Amino acid sequence: MADTLKEILLDSSRRPAVVSDFETLVDAEVSDKGGVSGAVVKTGFAAVKKIKPGIIPAAIDTLLDDFSNALEPFYADYRAKGGNDFGAYLSGRADEAADALLSVTDARAEKSSRDSIKKVYSKLRPNGKKNVEEALPRLGQLIDKHAAAA
Repeated sequence: MADTLKEILLDSSRRPAVVSDFETLVDAEVSDKGGVSGAVVKTGFAAVKKIKPGIIPAAIDTLLDDFSNALEPFYADYRAKGGNDFGAYLSGRADEAADALLSVTDARAEKSSRDSIKKVYSKLRPNGKKNVEEALPRLGQLIDKHAAAA
């Protein structure tokens, strides 16, 4: 079993499957959103996908290294404590884990040259932390899945 997220998620032989699984996770999280804020997320997500088809897997692949780096301290602590459910671990540190992940997307959005992407991101960002926190159990389970195969 691999010891670091870099070994688990970024290995060239596994990376395409990791990106595909993360895309499925994002789709599931968006699909599960309800209410007015859920409608905003779904509308924004659809707009981003319409602006550039294939942008979601491309964005995941582009951000995967930075996301792995952002989560590495959490994963190292989880492993050191002998954890068996990274999703539960992340949920227990949801505030910190969400901030770590959002720091990656905030920096990327700020550097974007596409005003349409910046505009959609700025509309989604106010609820971003809550949405990321809600996704942490699935994210951890996905990482556990790939760790078991590494």
